[in-house]
Amino acid sequence: MLAELIIHDFAIIDQLSLRFGPGFNVLTGETGAGKSIIVDAVSLLLGGRGDVEWIRSGSDRSLLEGIFLLEPDTQERLLPLLEQEGLEGEDPATLILAREIRREGRSICRVNGRAVSLKFLEEIGQHLVDIHGQTEHLSLMRVREHVDLLDRYGELWPLREQVSALVHELRGVRRELAELRRDERELARRIDLLQYQVEEIEKARLVPGEEEELTQERTRLANAEQLMALAEEAYQLLYEGSEDRSSALDLVQMAVRVLAGLTRLDASTQSLGEGAEKIGYQLEDLGALLRDYRDQIEFNPRRLEQVEERLALIRNLERKYGDSIAEVLAYAQRARAELETIQHSGQRIAVLEAEEDRLLHEIGRIGAELSARRREAGQRLAAHIEEELEELNMAQARFGVSLVWRDDPEGAYVEGRRVAFDPTGLDRVEFLVAPNVGEPLKPLVRIASGGETSRLMLALKTVLAHADRTPTLIFDEIDAGIGGRVGAVVGQKLWGLTVEQGTGARRHQVLCVTHLPQLACFGDLHFHVQKGVTDGRTVATVRTLEGEAREQEIAAMLGAVTDRTRASAREMLAASQAGKKSMRQTR
Repeated sequence: MLAELIIHDFAIIDQLSLRFGPGFNVLTGETGAGKSIIVDAVSLLLGGRGDVEWIRSGSDRSLLEGIFLLEPDTQERLLPLLEQEGLEGEDPATLILAREIRREGRSICRVNGRAVSLKFLEEIGQHLVDIHGQTEHLSLMRVREHVDLLDRYGELWPLREQVSALVHELRGVRRELAELRRDERELARRIDLLQYQVEEIEKARLVPGEEEELTQERTRLANAEQLMALAEEAYQLLYEGSEDRSSALDLVQMAVRVLAGLTRLDASTQSLGEGAEKIGYQLEDLGALLRDYRDQIEFNPRRLEQVEERLALIRNLERKYGDSIAEVLAYAQRARAELETIQHSGQRIAVLEAEEDRLLHEIGRIGAELSARRREAGQRLAAHIEEELEELNMAQARFGVSLVWRDDPEGAYVEGRRVAFDPTGLDRVEFLVAPNVGEPLKPLVRIASGGETSRLMLALKTVLAHADRTPTLIFDEIDAGIGGRVGAVVGQKLWGLTVEQGTGARRHQVLCVTHLPQLACFGDLHFHVQKGVTDGRTVATVRTLEGEAREQEIAAMLGAVTDRTRASAREMLAASQAGKKSMRQTR
Protein backbone atom coordinates (compact mmCIF):
# COMPACT_ATOMS: atom_id res chain seq x y z
CA MET A 1 0.00 0.00 0.00
CA LEU A 2 0.98 3.66 -0.34
CA ALA A 3 2.00 4.48 3.23
CA GLU A 4 3.35 8.00 2.75
CA LEU A 5 3.34 10.60 -0.02
CA ILE A 6 5.78 13.53 0.11
CA ILE A 7 5.34 16.47 -2.27
CA HIS A 8 7.61 19.52 -2.68
CA ASP A 9 6.96 22.50 -4.96
CA PHE A 10 4.32 20.82 -7.11
CA ALA A 11 1.62 23.07 -8.65
CA ILE A 12 0.10 24.99 -5.70
CA ILE A 13 1.57 22.60 -3.13
CA ASP A 14 4.55 24.06 -1.33
CA GLN A 15 5.40 21.18 0.98
CA LEU A 16 3.16 18.29 1.97
CA SER A 17 3.53 14.94 3.68
CA LEU A 18 0.52 12.62 3.73
CA ARG A 19 0.35 9.38 5.71
CA PHE A 20 -2.37 7.16 4.31
CA GLY A 21 -4.05 4.28 6.08
CA PRO A 22 -4.43 0.70 4.86
CA GLY A 23 -8.20 0.91 4.34
CA PHE A 24 -10.48 3.48 2.69
CA ASN A 25 -8.95 6.99 2.51
CA VAL A 26 -11.15 9.89 1.34
CA LEU A 27 -10.05 13.37 0.28
CA THR A 28 -12.60 16.18 0.34
CA GLY A 29 -12.53 19.93 -0.13
CA GLU A 30 -13.79 22.73 -2.33
CA THR A 31 -13.42 22.56 -6.10
CA GLY A 32 -9.94 23.74 -7.09
CA ALA A 33 -8.51 23.21 -3.60
CA GLY A 34 -5.92 20.76 -4.91
CA LYS A 35 -7.45 17.31 -4.37
CA SER A 36 -6.84 16.15 -7.94
CA ILE A 37 -3.34 17.64 -7.81
CA ILE A 38 -2.50 15.05 -5.18
CA VAL A 39 -3.74 12.34 -7.54
CA ASP A 40 -1.69 13.91 -10.36
CA ALA A 41 1.36 13.77 -8.10
CA VAL A 42 0.86 10.03 -7.56
CA SER A 43 0.43 9.56 -11.32
CA LEU A 44 3.75 11.26 -12.04
CA LEU A 45 5.43 9.33 -9.25
CA LEU A 46 4.38 6.11 -10.99
CA GLY A 47 5.85 7.09 -14.36
CA GLY A 48 3.17 9.38 -15.83
CA ARG A 49 4.09 12.14 -18.25
CA GLY A 50 5.77 15.04 -16.49
CA ASP A 51 5.89 18.69 -17.54
CA VAL A 52 7.73 21.74 -16.25
CA GLU A 53 4.31 23.38 -15.87
CA TRP A 54 3.84 21.27 -12.75
CA ILE A 55 6.77 22.99 -11.03
CA ARG A 56 5.62 25.55 -8.49
CA SER A 57 6.20 29.13 -9.57
CA GLY A 58 9.51 30.46 -8.24
CA SER A 59 11.02 26.98 -7.79
CA ASP A 60 13.60 25.19 -9.91
CA ARG A 61 12.22 21.70 -9.43
CA SER A 62 9.39 19.56 -8.09
CA LEU A 63 10.13 16.54 -5.92
CA LEU A 64 7.72 13.63 -5.37
CA GLU A 65 8.40 10.66 -3.12
CA GLY A 66 6.28 7.68 -2.15
CA ILE A 67 6.89 5.01 0.48
CA PHE A 68 5.12 1.73 -0.23
CA LEU A 69 4.64 -1.16 2.20
CA LEU A 70 4.51 -4.40 0.23
CA GLU A 71 2.51 -7.51 1.02
CA PRO A 72 4.23 -10.88 0.33
CA ASP A 73 2.48 -11.46 -3.03
CA THR A 74 3.49 -7.99 -4.26
CA GLN A 75 7.06 -8.61 -3.10
CA GLU A 76 7.07 -11.85 -5.07
CA ARG A 77 6.01 -10.05 -8.27
CA LEU A 78 8.41 -7.11 -7.87
CA LEU A 79 11.52 -8.90 -6.61
CA PRO A 80 12.60 -10.29 -10.04
CA LEU A 81 12.34 -6.78 -11.55
CA LEU A 82 14.31 -5.21 -8.71
CA GLU A 83 16.98 -7.95 -8.69
CA GLN A 84 17.42 -7.61 -12.45
CA GLU A 85 18.43 -3.96 -11.97
CA GLY A 86 20.17 -4.40 -8.61
CA LEU A 87 17.58 -2.28 -6.80
CA GLU A 88 16.75 -4.43 -3.79
CA GLY A 89 16.31 -2.41 -0.60
CA GLU A 90 17.41 -3.29 2.91
CA ASP A 91 13.83 -4.24 3.81
CA PRO A 92 12.00 -6.25 1.11
CA ALA A 93 8.66 -5.09 2.56
CA THR A 94 9.46 -1.42 1.89
CA LEU A 95 9.80 0.23 -1.51
CA ILE A 96 10.67 3.90 -2.03
CA LEU A 97 9.93 5.64 -5.34
CA ALA A 98 11.00 9.19 -6.13
CA ARG A 99 10.74 11.53 -9.08
CA GLU A 100 12.27 14.92 -9.62
CA ILE A 101 11.13 17.26 -12.40
CA ARG A 102 13.55 20.09 -13.16
CA ARG A 103 12.74 23.33 -14.89
CA GLU A 104 15.35 22.78 -17.60
CA GLY A 105 13.30 19.77 -18.67
CA ARG A 106 15.13 16.89 -17.02
CA SER A 107 13.23 14.24 -15.07
CA ILE A 108 15.11 12.05 -12.60
CA CYS A 109 13.49 8.81 -11.41
CA ARG A 110 14.70 6.73 -8.49
CA VAL A 111 13.80 3.37 -6.97
CA ASN A 112 15.18 2.70 -3.48
CA GLY A 113 17.49 5.69 -3.88
CA ARG A 114 19.04 4.63 -7.21
CA ALA A 115 18.40 6.26 -10.59
CA VAL A 116 16.27 4.33 -13.11
CA SER A 117 14.64 5.04 -16.46
CA LEU A 118 11.12 6.47 -16.67
CA LYS A 119 10.00 3.30 -18.44
CA PHE A 120 11.24 1.13 -15.58
CA LEU A 121 9.53 3.39 -13.01
CA GLU A 122 6.28 2.99 -14.96
CA GLU A 123 6.72 -0.80 -15.05
CA ILE A 124 7.15 -0.85 -11.27
CA GLY A 125 4.20 1.48 -10.79
CA GLN A 126 1.81 -0.79 -12.69
CA HIS A 127 2.23 -3.39 -9.95
CA LEU A 128 1.43 -0.89 -7.18
CA VAL A 129 -1.44 1.44 -8.05
CA ASP A 130 -4.45 1.74 -10.36
CA ILE A 131 -5.58 5.34 -10.88
CA HIS A 132 -9.17 5.42 -12.12
CA GLY A 133 -9.85 8.51 -14.14
CA GLN A 134 -6.31 8.79 -15.50
CA THR A 135 -5.79 5.69 -17.59
CA GLU A 136 -2.01 5.75 -17.58
CA HIS A 137 -2.06 3.39 -14.60
CA LEU A 138 -5.41 1.67 -15.09
CA SER A 139 -4.88 -2.08 -15.40
CA LEU A 140 -8.39 -2.59 -16.78
CA MET A 141 -7.47 -0.30 -19.69
CA ARG A 142 -4.58 -2.59 -20.66
CA VAL A 143 -6.19 -5.14 -22.97
CA ARG A 144 -3.33 -7.62 -22.55
CA GLU A 145 -4.33 -7.98 -18.87
CA HIS A 146 -8.00 -8.77 -19.54
CA VAL A 147 -7.22 -12.44 -20.13
CA ASP A 148 -5.36 -12.60 -16.79
CA LEU A 149 -8.32 -11.08 -14.93
CA LEU A 150 -10.82 -13.38 -16.63
CA ASP A 151 -8.73 -16.49 -15.90
CA ARG A 152 -8.28 -15.55 -12.25
CA TYR A 153 -12.00 -14.76 -11.95
CA GLY A 154 -12.95 -18.10 -13.52
CA GLU A 155 -10.20 -20.00 -11.64
CA LEU A 156 -8.84 -21.21 -14.97
CA TRP A 157 -5.13 -20.80 -14.24
CA PRO A 158 -4.28 -24.55 -13.97
CA LEU A 159 -5.74 -25.25 -17.41
CA ARG A 160 -4.00 -22.21 -18.84
CA GLU A 161 -0.66 -23.38 -17.45
CA GLN A 162 -1.10 -26.65 -19.37
CA VAL A 163 -1.43 -24.66 -22.59
CA SER A 164 1.58 -22.52 -21.68
CA ALA A 165 3.75 -25.60 -21.07
CA LEU A 166 2.75 -27.10 -24.44
CA VAL A 167 3.48 -23.81 -26.24
CA HIS A 168 6.89 -23.62 -24.60
CA GLU A 169 7.64 -27.19 -25.72
CA LEU A 170 6.43 -26.44 -29.26
CA ARG A 171 8.66 -23.39 -29.53
CA GLY A 172 11.68 -25.54 -28.70
CA VAL A 173 10.71 -28.06 -31.41
CA ARG A 174 10.21 -25.30 -33.96
CA ARG A 175 13.55 -23.69 -33.13
CA GLU A 176 15.33 -26.98 -33.80
CA LEU A 177 13.35 -27.52 -37.01
CA ALA A 178 14.27 -24.06 -38.25
CA GLU A 179 17.95 -24.85 -37.69
CA LEU A 180 17.66 -28.11 -39.62
CA ARG A 181 15.71 -26.59 -42.48
CA ARG A 182 18.25 -23.96 -43.35
CA ASP A 183 19.34 -23.54 -46.95
CA GLU A 184 20.82 -26.81 -48.30
CA ARG A 185 23.89 -25.05 -49.71
CA GLU A 186 24.54 -23.51 -46.30
CA LEU A 187 24.23 -26.94 -44.71
CA ALA A 188 26.62 -28.39 -47.28
CA ARG A 189 29.14 -25.64 -46.56
CA ARG A 190 28.71 -26.27 -42.85
CA ILE A 191 29.30 -30.00 -43.30
CA ASP A 192 32.51 -29.35 -45.29
CA LEU A 193 33.77 -26.95 -42.65
CA LEU A 194 32.99 -29.28 -39.75
CA GLN A 195 34.59 -32.25 -41.51
CA TYR A 196 37.74 -30.25 -42.17
CA GLN A 197 37.92 -29.05 -38.57
CA VAL A 198 37.37 -32.51 -37.08
CA GLU A 199 39.93 -34.09 -39.43
CA GLU A 200 42.49 -31.36 -38.72
CA ILE A 201 42.19 -31.87 -34.95
CA GLU A 202 42.10 -35.68 -35.13
CA LYS A 203 45.12 -35.77 -37.45
CA ALA A 204 47.15 -33.87 -34.87
CA ARG A 205 46.60 -36.66 -32.29
CA LEU A 206 46.76 -34.21 -29.41
CA VAL A 207 47.53 -35.47 -25.92
CA PRO A 208 46.54 -33.39 -22.87
CA GLY A 209 49.66 -32.03 -21.14
CA GLU A 210 52.06 -32.59 -24.06
CA GLU A 211 52.44 -28.87 -24.72
CA GLU A 212 54.08 -28.32 -21.34
CA GLU A 213 56.40 -31.32 -21.84
CA LEU A 214 57.40 -30.18 -25.32
CA THR A 215 58.10 -26.67 -24.09
CA GLN A 216 60.47 -28.03 -21.45
CA GLU A 217 62.19 -30.33 -24.00
CA ARG A 218 62.64 -27.44 -26.43
CA THR A 219 64.31 -25.41 -23.70
CA ARG A 220 66.76 -28.27 -23.02
CA LEU A 221 67.53 -28.87 -26.68
CA ALA A 222 68.03 -25.19 -27.45
CA ASN A 223 70.48 -24.82 -24.51
CA ALA A 224 72.22 -28.23 -24.72
CA GLU A 225 75.80 -26.89 -24.92
CA GLN A 226 75.35 -24.53 -21.99
CA LEU A 227 73.58 -27.20 -19.91
CA MET A 228 76.41 -29.66 -20.59
CA ALA A 229 79.08 -27.10 -19.66
CA LEU A 230 77.35 -26.17 -16.41
CA ALA A 231 76.79 -29.83 -15.46
CA GLU A 232 80.44 -30.63 -16.19
CA GLU A 233 81.68 -27.70 -14.11
CA ALA A 234 79.48 -28.66 -11.18
CA TYR A 235 80.63 -32.29 -11.45
CA GLN A 236 84.30 -31.25 -11.40
CA LEU A 237 83.77 -29.01 -8.38
CA LEU A 238 81.89 -31.64 -6.43
CA TYR A 239 83.58 -34.90 -7.41
CA GLU A 240 86.70 -34.86 -9.60
CA GLY A 241 88.54 -31.61 -8.91
CA SER A 242 91.57 -30.47 -10.96
CA GLU A 243 95.38 -30.32 -10.78
CA ASP A 244 95.39 -27.07 -8.84
CA ARG A 245 92.12 -27.48 -6.90
CA SER A 246 90.64 -30.29 -4.82
CA SER A 247 87.02 -31.31 -5.28
CA ALA A 248 84.41 -30.77 -2.60
CA LEU A 249 84.37 -34.55 -2.00
CA ASP A 250 88.17 -34.60 -1.45
CA LEU A 251 87.92 -31.75 1.05
CA VAL A 252 85.13 -33.46 2.97
CA GLN A 253 87.10 -36.75 3.08
CA MET A 254 90.11 -34.83 4.47
CA ALA A 255 87.81 -33.35 7.11
CA VAL A 256 86.57 -36.86 7.98
CA ARG A 257 90.16 -38.05 8.59
CA VAL A 258 90.92 -35.00 10.77
CA LEU A 259 87.73 -35.50 12.76
CA ALA A 260 88.63 -39.17 13.29
CA GLY A 261 91.81 -38.03 15.07
CA LEU A 262 89.76 -35.57 17.11
CA THR A 263 87.40 -38.34 18.16
CA ARG A 264 90.30 -40.55 19.37
CA LEU A 265 91.28 -37.74 21.74
CA ASP A 266 87.71 -36.70 22.67
CA ALA A 267 85.01 -39.31 22.28
CA SER A 268 82.27 -36.69 22.68
CA THR A 269 83.02 -35.42 19.13
CA GLN A 270 82.15 -38.73 17.48
CA SER A 271 78.88 -37.34 16.08
CA LEU A 272 80.83 -34.67 14.22
CA GLY A 273 82.82 -37.24 12.36
CA GLU A 274 79.73 -39.27 11.56
CA GLY A 275 78.03 -36.13 10.18
CA ALA A 276 81.01 -35.43 7.94
CA GLU A 277 80.92 -39.01 6.64
CA LYS A 278 77.23 -38.62 5.73
CA ILE A 279 78.02 -35.42 3.82
CA GLY A 280 80.69 -37.33 1.93
CA TYR A 281 78.24 -40.04 0.91
CA GLN A 282 75.72 -37.38 -0.18
CA LEU A 283 78.39 -35.68 -2.32
CA GLU A 284 79.20 -39.00 -3.96
CA ASP A 285 75.49 -39.53 -4.81
CA LEU A 286 75.16 -35.97 -6.08
CA GLY A 287 78.23 -36.39 -8.24
CA ALA A 288 76.80 -39.58 -9.74
CA LEU A 289 73.53 -37.85 -10.54
CA LEU A 290 75.34 -34.93 -12.18
CA ARG A 291 77.39 -37.34 -14.27
CA ASP A 292 74.28 -39.19 -15.45
CA TYR A 293 72.55 -35.88 -16.25
CA ARG A 294 75.59 -34.64 -18.18
CA ASP A 295 75.85 -37.88 -20.16
CA GLN A 296 72.20 -37.87 -21.21
CA ILE A 297 72.27 -34.28 -22.51
CA GLU A 298 71.87 -34.51 -26.26
CA PHE A 299 72.74 -31.87 -28.81
CA ASN A 300 70.21 -32.83 -31.51
CA PRO A 301 69.25 -30.05 -33.97
CA ARG A 302 66.90 -32.44 -35.82
CA ARG A 303 64.94 -33.23 -32.65
CA LEU A 304 64.79 -29.52 -31.80
CA GLU A 305 63.28 -28.84 -35.21
CA GLN A 306 60.67 -31.58 -34.68
CA VAL A 307 59.69 -30.16 -31.28
CA GLU A 308 59.40 -26.65 -32.73
CA GLU A 309 57.14 -27.93 -35.53
CA ARG A 310 54.94 -29.83 -33.07
CA LEU A 311 54.56 -26.78 -30.83
CA ALA A 312 53.72 -24.60 -33.85
CA LEU A 313 51.00 -27.09 -34.85
CA ILE A 314 49.52 -27.04 -31.33
CA ARG A 315 49.60 -23.23 -31.16
CA ASN A 316 47.88 -22.99 -34.56
CA LEU A 317 45.07 -25.30 -33.43
CA GLU A 318 44.70 -23.35 -30.18
CA ARG A 319 44.47 -20.11 -32.13
CA LYS A 320 41.55 -21.57 -34.12
CA TYR A 321 39.68 -23.69 -31.61
CA GLY A 322 40.59 -22.90 -28.00
CA ASP A 323 43.18 -21.63 -25.54
CA SER A 324 44.43 -25.08 -24.54
CA ILE A 325 44.65 -28.65 -25.85
CA ALA A 326 41.69 -29.57 -23.63
CA GLU A 327 39.56 -26.83 -25.22
CA VAL A 328 40.62 -27.86 -28.74
CA LEU A 329 39.61 -31.46 -28.04
CA ALA A 330 36.28 -30.27 -26.56
CA TYR A 331 35.64 -28.22 -29.72
CA ALA A 332 36.29 -31.30 -31.83
CA GLN A 333 33.76 -33.26 -29.79
CA ARG A 334 31.12 -30.57 -30.29
CA ALA A 335 31.86 -30.37 -33.99
CA ARG A 336 31.49 -34.16 -34.36
CA ALA A 337 28.12 -34.00 -32.54
CA GLU A 338 26.87 -31.18 -34.79
CA LEU A 339 28.15 -32.97 -37.89
CA GLU A 340 26.30 -36.12 -36.90
CA THR A 341 23.13 -34.12 -36.28
CA ILE A 342 23.30 -32.43 -39.68
CA GLN A 343 24.16 -35.63 -41.53
CA HIS A 344 21.12 -37.28 -39.95
CA SER A 345 18.95 -34.18 -40.24
CA GLY A 346 16.44 -35.86 -42.53
CA GLN A 347 15.57 -38.45 -39.91
CA ARG A 348 15.52 -35.83 -37.16
CA ILE A 349 13.30 -33.51 -39.21
CA ALA A 350 10.74 -36.30 -39.64
CA VAL A 351 10.72 -36.94 -35.89
CA LEU A 352 10.38 -33.23 -35.09
CA GLU A 353 7.61 -32.70 -37.65
CA ALA A 354 5.62 -35.50 -36.07
CA GLU A 355 6.17 -33.95 -32.63
CA GLU A 356 5.15 -30.52 -33.92
CA ASP A 357 1.94 -31.96 -35.36
CA ARG A 358 1.15 -33.72 -32.08
CA LEU A 359 1.73 -30.56 -30.04
CA LEU A 360 -0.39 -28.43 -32.39
CA HIS A 361 -3.32 -30.84 -32.01
CA GLU A 362 -2.83 -30.97 -28.23
CA ILE A 363 -2.67 -27.17 -27.97
CA GLY A 364 -5.84 -26.99 -30.08
CA ARG A 365 -7.64 -29.52 -27.89
CA ILE A 366 -6.77 -27.99 -24.51
CA GLY A 367 -6.99 -24.45 -25.93
CA ALA A 368 -10.54 -25.10 -27.13
CA GLU A 369 -11.47 -26.48 -23.71
CA LEU A 370 -9.96 -23.41 -22.04
CA SER A 371 -11.84 -21.14 -24.47
CA ALA A 372 -15.17 -22.81 -23.67
CA ARG A 373 -14.51 -22.41 -19.95
CA ARG A 374 -13.65 -18.76 -20.56
CA ARG A 375 -16.93 -18.15 -22.37
CA GLU A 376 -18.81 -19.55 -19.40
CA ALA A 377 -16.76 -17.43 -17.00
CA GLY A 378 -17.26 -14.37 -19.23
CA GLN A 379 -21.05 -14.78 -19.09
CA ARG A 380 -20.99 -15.03 -15.30
CA LEU A 381 -18.65 -12.04 -15.10
CA ALA A 382 -20.92 -9.92 -17.34
CA ALA A 383 -24.00 -10.78 -15.27
CA HIS A 384 -22.26 -9.91 -12.00
CA ILE A 385 -20.92 -6.62 -13.34
CA GLU A 386 -24.33 -5.58 -14.71
CA GLU A 387 -25.81 -6.26 -11.25
CA GLU A 388 -23.20 -3.96 -9.73
CA LEU A 389 -23.87 -1.28 -12.36
CA GLU A 390 -27.57 -1.33 -11.58
CA GLU A 391 -26.81 -0.51 -7.95
CA LEU A 392 -24.56 2.33 -9.18
CA ASN A 393 -27.40 4.00 -11.12
CA MET A 394 -26.27 2.55 -14.46
CA ALA A 395 -29.06 0.01 -14.84
CA GLN A 396 -29.14 0.38 -18.63
CA ALA A 397 -25.42 -0.33 -19.06
CA ARG A 398 -24.37 -3.64 -20.55
CA PHE A 399 -21.09 -5.49 -20.22
CA GLY A 400 -19.59 -8.27 -22.29
CA VAL A 401 -16.43 -10.30 -22.77
CA SER A 402 -15.15 -10.74 -26.31
CA LEU A 403 -13.19 -13.91 -27.15
CA VAL A 404 -11.83 -13.86 -30.68
CA TRP A 405 -9.89 -16.53 -32.59
CA ARG A 406 -7.60 -15.51 -35.42
CA ASP A 407 -6.73 -17.82 -38.32
CA ASP A 408 -3.06 -18.59 -38.78
CA PRO A 409 -1.57 -21.08 -41.30
CA GLU A 410 0.95 -22.05 -38.61
CA GLY A 411 -1.65 -22.21 -35.85
CA ALA A 412 -3.12 -24.99 -33.73
CA TYR A 413 -5.62 -27.48 -35.17
CA VAL A 414 -9.13 -26.71 -33.92
CA GLU A 415 -12.38 -27.86 -35.51
CA GLY A 416 -10.95 -28.11 -39.02
CA ARG A 417 -9.11 -24.78 -38.94
CA ARG A 418 -5.71 -23.43 -37.95
CA VAL A 419 -5.96 -20.93 -35.06
CA ALA A 420 -3.30 -18.53 -33.77
CA PHE A 421 -2.17 -19.07 -30.19
CA ASP A 422 0.25 -17.88 -27.52
CA PRO A 423 1.06 -19.07 -23.97
CA THR A 424 -2.34 -17.76 -22.79
CA GLY A 425 -4.26 -19.93 -25.26
CA LEU A 426 -6.27 -19.37 -28.44
CA ASP A 427 -8.33 -16.35 -27.35
CA ARG A 428 -7.81 -12.65 -27.69
CA VAL A 429 -9.81 -11.52 -24.66
CA GLU A 430 -11.20 -8.01 -24.39
CA PHE A 431 -13.81 -6.44 -22.12
CA LEU A 432 -16.68 -4.64 -23.86
CA VAL A 433 -19.22 -2.12 -22.53
CA ALA A 434 -22.27 -0.21 -23.67
CA PRO A 435 -22.90 2.55 -21.07
CA ASN A 436 -26.16 3.76 -22.64
CA VAL A 437 -29.35 2.24 -24.07
CA GLY A 438 -29.25 1.60 -27.80
CA GLU A 439 -25.48 1.61 -28.06
CA PRO A 440 -23.60 -1.48 -29.19
CA LEU A 441 -20.95 -3.09 -27.03
CA LYS A 442 -17.60 -1.39 -27.59
CA PRO A 443 -14.09 -2.05 -26.28
CA LEU A 444 -13.69 -0.83 -22.72
CA VAL A 445 -10.54 1.09 -23.65
CA ARG A 446 -12.57 3.39 -25.96
CA ILE A 447 -15.23 4.57 -23.51
CA ALA A 448 -15.18 8.19 -22.37
CA SER A 449 -13.52 9.18 -19.12
CA GLY A 450 -15.28 10.79 -16.16
CA GLY A 451 -17.63 9.71 -13.40
CA GLU A 452 -19.41 7.16 -15.61
CA THR A 453 -16.12 5.47 -16.40
CA SER A 454 -15.10 5.51 -12.76
CA ARG A 455 -18.35 3.85 -11.73
CA LEU A 456 -17.86 1.21 -14.38
CA MET A 457 -14.36 0.66 -13.07
CA LEU A 458 -15.77 0.37 -9.55
CA ALA A 459 -18.23 -2.29 -10.68
CA LEU A 460 -15.43 -4.20 -12.39
CA LYS A 461 -13.17 -3.88 -9.38
CA THR A 462 -15.93 -5.05 -7.04
CA VAL A 463 -16.55 -8.21 -9.05
CA LEU A 464 -12.89 -8.84 -9.88
CA ALA A 465 -11.57 -7.95 -6.42
CA HIS A 466 -10.32 -11.47 -5.72
CA ALA A 467 -8.62 -11.62 -9.14
CA ASP A 468 -7.06 -8.14 -9.03
CA ARG A 469 -3.62 -8.09 -7.39
CA THR A 470 -3.03 -4.31 -7.57
CA PRO A 471 -2.74 -3.31 -3.90
CA THR A 472 -3.75 0.39 -4.13
CA LEU A 473 -6.77 1.76 -6.04
CA ILE A 474 -7.33 5.50 -6.55
CA PHE A 475 -10.70 6.86 -7.74
CA ASP A 476 -10.86 10.48 -8.91
CA GLU A 477 -14.24 12.15 -9.60
CA ILE A 478 -16.13 8.86 -9.23
CA ASP A 479 -19.17 10.78 -7.92
CA ALA A 480 -19.66 12.93 -11.02
CA GLY A 481 -23.31 12.86 -12.08
CA ILE A 482 -24.68 10.75 -9.22
CA GLY A 483 -26.91 11.69 -6.33
CA GLY A 484 -26.86 11.08 -2.61
CA ARG A 485 -28.54 7.65 -2.57
CA VAL A 486 -26.16 6.22 -5.16
CA GLY A 487 -23.33 8.04 -3.41
CA ALA A 488 -23.90 5.93 -0.31
CA VAL A 489 -23.89 2.76 -2.43
CA VAL A 490 -20.64 3.85 -4.09
CA GLY A 491 -19.10 4.59 -0.70
CA GLN A 492 -20.12 1.19 0.61
CA LYS A 493 -18.67 -0.57 -2.44
CA LEU A 494 -15.41 1.38 -2.25
CA TRP A 495 -15.02 0.47 1.39
CA GLY A 496 -15.95 -3.13 0.49
CA LEU A 497 -12.88 -3.26 -1.79
CA THR A 498 -10.65 -2.84 1.27
CA VAL A 499 -11.80 -5.87 3.27
CA GLU A 500 -12.65 -9.51 2.76
CA GLN A 501 -16.28 -9.92 3.75
CA GLY A 502 -16.80 -12.35 6.58
CA THR A 503 -13.16 -12.24 7.70
CA GLY A 504 -12.38 -8.51 7.81
CA ALA A 505 -8.94 -9.25 6.28
CA ARG A 506 -7.36 -6.42 4.30
CA ARG A 507 -7.70 -6.72 0.52
CA HIS A 508 -6.97 -3.34 -1.13
CA GLN A 509 -6.05 0.13 -0.07
CA VAL A 510 -8.45 2.68 -1.62
CA LEU A 511 -7.99 6.43 -2.05
CA CYS A 512 -10.94 8.46 -3.29
CA VAL A 513 -11.43 12.14 -4.17
CA THR A 514 -15.10 13.01 -3.61
CA HIS A 515 -17.64 15.81 -3.21
CA LEU A 516 -20.39 13.56 -1.86
CA PRO A 517 -20.85 13.42 1.93
CA GLN A 518 -22.68 10.08 1.63
CA LEU A 519 -19.54 8.58 0.08
CA ALA A 520 -17.07 10.36 2.36
CA CYS A 521 -18.77 8.94 5.47
CA PHE A 522 -17.44 5.47 4.63
CA GLY A 523 -13.81 6.60 4.81
CA ASP A 524 -11.56 4.98 7.43
CA LEU A 525 -9.32 8.05 7.17
CA HIS A 526 -10.62 11.46 6.11
CA PHE A 527 -8.35 14.17 4.64
CA HIS A 528 -9.53 17.73 4.04
CA VAL A 529 -7.78 19.67 1.28
CA GLN A 530 -8.00 23.44 1.21
CA LYS A 531 -6.13 26.30 -0.34
CA GLY A 532 -5.33 29.70 1.04
CA VAL A 533 -2.95 32.60 0.60
CA THR A 534 0.31 32.77 2.52
CA ASP A 535 2.78 35.63 1.95
CA GLY A 536 0.97 36.51 -1.26
CA ARG A 537 1.15 32.94 -2.60
CA THR A 538 -1.64 30.41 -3.07
CA VAL A 539 -0.87 27.30 -1.03
CA ALA A 540 -2.74 23.99 -0.74
CA THR A 541 -2.74 22.29 2.65
CA VAL A 542 -4.15 19.00 3.94
CA ARG A 543 -5.25 18.00 7.42
CA THR A 544 -6.72 14.80 8.86
CA LEU A 545 -10.25 15.11 10.21
CA GLU A 546 -11.60 13.27 13.25
CA GLY A 547 -14.54 13.61 15.62
CA GLU A 548 -16.25 16.99 15.51
CA ALA A 549 -13.96 18.28 12.77
CA ARG A 550 -15.11 15.48 10.52
CA GLU A 551 -18.77 16.05 11.40
CA GLN A 552 -18.25 19.74 10.53
CA GLU A 553 -16.82 18.82 7.10
CA ILE A 554 -19.65 16.36 6.33
CA ALA A 555 -22.17 19.02 7.35
CA ALA A 556 -20.45 21.57 5.10
CA MET A 557 -20.62 19.11 2.20
CA LEU A 558 -24.39 18.84 2.79
CA GLY A 559 -24.74 22.63 2.49
CA ALA A 560 -24.61 25.38 5.10
CA VAL A 561 -23.33 24.24 8.50
CA THR A 562 -26.36 24.25 10.82
CA ASP A 563 -27.57 22.20 13.73
CA ARG A 564 -29.70 20.22 11.29
CA THR A 565 -26.83 19.45 8.89
CA ARG A 566 -24.57 18.53 11.83
CA ALA A 567 -27.21 16.12 13.06
CA SER A 568 -27.53 14.68 9.56
CA ALA A 569 -23.76 14.31 9.40
CA ARG A 570 -23.73 12.38 12.68
CA GLU A 571 -26.52 10.11 11.46
CA MET A 572 -24.72 9.44 8.18
CA LEU A 573 -21.44 8.63 9.94
CA ALA A 574 -23.23 6.31 12.37
CA ALA A 575 -25.09 4.60 9.51
CA SER A 576 -21.87 4.07 7.56
CA GLN A 577 -20.17 2.55 10.60
CA ALA A 578 -23.10 0.19 11.08
CA GLY A 579 -22.99 -0.75 7.40
CA LYS A 580 -19.26 -1.47 7.58
CA LYS A 581 -19.73 -3.63 10.65
CA SER A 582 -22.47 -5.59 8.91
CA MET A 583 -20.31 -6.15 5.81
CA ARG A 584 -17.44 -7.45 7.94
CA GLN A 585 -19.74 -10.06 9.45
CA THR A 586 -21.45 -11.10 6.20
CA ARG A 587 -20.44 -14.54 5.00
